[in-house]
Amino acid sequence: MPLDLNNNQFLTESQIREKASSVFTTTAAPGTSEKYSHISTDRIINDMAELGWGVVDAKQVRARKGEGFQKHLVVFRNNDLFIEGEDGDDVFPQILLTNSHDGKNSFTFTAGLFRLVCENGLVISTQEFENMKIRHYGYDFAQLQTVITGIVAALPLTVESMNSFKQTQLAQEQIIELARRAVEVRFGEQAQNIRIDYNELIEPTRPEDRGTDLWSVFNVIQEKITQGMFSYTAGAKVRKARRIKNFKQDLDLNAKLFELAAEFAVAA
Repeated sequence: MPLDLNNNQFLTESQIREKASSVFTTTAAPGTSEKYSHISTDRIINDMAELGWGVVDAKQVRARKGEGFQKHLVVFRNNDLFIEGEDGDDVFPQILLTNSHDGKNSFTFTAGLFRLVCENGLVISTQEFENMKIRHYGYDFAQLQTVITGIVAALPLTVESMNSFKQTQLAQEQIIELARRAVEVRFGEQAQNIRIDYNELIEPTRPEDRGTDLWSVFNVIQEKITQGMFSYTAGAKVRKARRIKNFKQDLDLNAKLFELAAEFAVAA
């Protein structure tokens, strides 16, 4: 998930508003239950800042109706938390918040990683990193602090997962199998009707990604699958894959790809 990165500086309020104006909606959507307690995402942003986390990206889905109340994503980073790789592959932990103002969603926090070498984001999805939710009703700063503390406390598991990926060497047939299954994750049942040059899909786009370790291979495949950096043949037509633009689909795809890669690490 490529994010807007400018020397690790956080976005200003006006920049966030330009990307996802629904973050600042001050009322709940019409027709929302009287039991629903409206908490603007802007309040969470301010509270996260108190904990040292600033916004580095924001997005919202297109609204066919109910503009200003739709689901949106805010990505946070704490510049004091930094995973320095021995091989120069440095990573920032991130916290991804999703919310809406239509009464259908709690505040949902997901752990992520931002890889500086390619300015690409990953969503961590394992049993240790289950999504954490906070209901709007009864929200207070102490609740948020507890959730964020829990995510930060699990960061050693992030390092452990990265190291496991880096220490797992894959044979060529395993690399192709990972690529094949990643394509199935993206296309679902349609995958059986398309043809792909897997050698193209696993070819690194930068020198830092050359290697047969799971971390390098996974990052190559993840970036190409999510960013549409490959071609495929459907019937008699050769088509260029599309970049995943909908952040809900992007989060789901990223999480599934991480789970897939973790299977290879466990099996090694």
